[in-house]
Amino acid sequence: MQLATGQIIKNLVPSEPVRINKISRLGNMTSIHYSGINTNITNNKMVPNEMLPALEIISEDGMFDFSGDPEKFKLFAEAERINSAFQFDPLFAVNCSLIDPLPHQVEAVYKYLLPLPNIRFLLADDTGAGKTIMTGLLIKELMMRDLAERILIITPGGLTKQWQEDELMLKFNLPFKLVNRAIFNADPNIFTSNNKLVTSIDFIRAEDVLNVLSEVGWDLVVVDEAHKLSAFDYGQKRYRSKR
Repeated sequence: MQLATGQIIKNLVPSEPVRINKISRLGNMTSIHYSGINTNITNNKMVPNEMLPALEIISEDGMFDFSGDPEKFKLFAEAERINSAFQFDPLFAVNCSLIDPLPHQVEAVYKYLLPLPNIRFLLADDTGAGKTIMTGLLIKELMMRDLAERILIITPGGLTKQWQEDELMLKFNLPFKLVNRAIFNADPNIFTSNNKLVTSIDFIRAEDVLNVLSEVGWDLVVVDEAHKLSAFDYGQKRYRSKR
């Protein structure tokens, strides 16, 4: 096998294919200076000449290979189209979800929420105005734009299943995992090993859970029924919730 600069080969390093930048014959060894195709990291490796046949040439500059799986190429092209669709569709999350939003819901998400450089927002519409719909639209837009990956949704205990199944999965096709005491006891690392979680405020305020949460970070945290977390005054006394 004749190796040359510009060729893309595999089996030189286990993690990725590489492009040959320079090759030098040094007796019974060959020095290969290369760049990783995925990481673009450059390095140099000495390879015994008898090991050269194990290197497989995938491609080289100016050469096109049409031997790939056409179905996989079609799936890749479709995935790339969907991944960049938000740049051309101003209401992308609306058009790929099973919802029929009202004008004020679209306005809240696309006029007020998404344009913010740092989304920190109190959504305080009346009961039945569709705050959950607005939240689902926001989450889906942020995910499709690669602006949010780790998302935690905190709700009252009786609403966790509704958020997970009826709202996020059914309407927006967003798979979130539900975390409660039993699941946490079985897997204490669940807050670090999963990126999209739904849990209840009365569960996560437990001391052992807060100790775990203090070590992890989130791109987006949604608190449902947030008014139930605040302090309130009654007469001359202020009451503070453990939430």
